[in-house]
Order: sequence, then structure tokens, then C-alpha cells
Amino acid sequence: VQLQASGGGLVQAGGSLRVSCVASGRTFSNYGMGWFRKPPGKEREFVAKISRSGGSTSYADSVKGRFTISRDNANHTVYLQMNSLKPEDTAVYYCAARDGGSSWFQSDYDYWGQGTLVTVSS
Repeated sequence: VQLQASGGGLVQAGGSLRVSCVASGRTFSNYGMGWFRKPPGKEREFVAKISRSGGSTSYADSVKGRFTISRDNANHTVYLQMNSLKPEDTAVYYCAARDGGSSWFQSDYDYWGQGTLVTVSS
């Protein structure tokens, strides 16, 4: 599976942004998907995950109520809608795919996208 993330950019605090990740190569609906992020100078961390069908989602406490993960299996795409953005959301955002169910843990994922930079100005 090849993953291509896009949609990052510069946004003011309080604004919104949607990042996308398109998968190619194998049956997308076989994969649980996750979004992770790496803030400047920090370790990469879990943001959100979604089951293969899209019927189950989970979020980090830091983004709960502000971010929404979704997927379109017909178009092999997973999205992360980010609202009420804060400067601390500034990071490189990565999508990841896991053969089987989604997971909170980075080490469980089989494939990674290249990342897309989101910068939130104060």
C-alpha cells in the first residue's frame, strides 16, 4: 500500500483545515487507518483512528471534540477534519494503514505516508 497525504498548510488559531490521505495498491477497506502527528522537537503521537468500515473511531484526548476522522472506501481516502485549531496542533501529520483493525500504537501499523505539515499561527 502506498499512502499520499495532502492538505496541510498555514492557518490561524481557531481556523479549520482538512488533511487527506489517498491509498493505492491494495484493497483499502482491508486496512484500519490512523492519523499521527509529530510536533516540532517532540515525538510522534497518536491523533485518531478509524476502523475498516468507518463505523468505529477513536481520538486522542487533546483533539477530541475538535477533530473528526472519516474515510471513503470507494475512493481509497481517509480524512482528518481539524476545527478550532490551536498553535499546539502545529505538526507534521502522518497517515498510516494497518492490515486488519486500527490501533492506537504506531508500531502496529504496516504502511506510512510521507506526512503533511500543518502550521497554526497564534
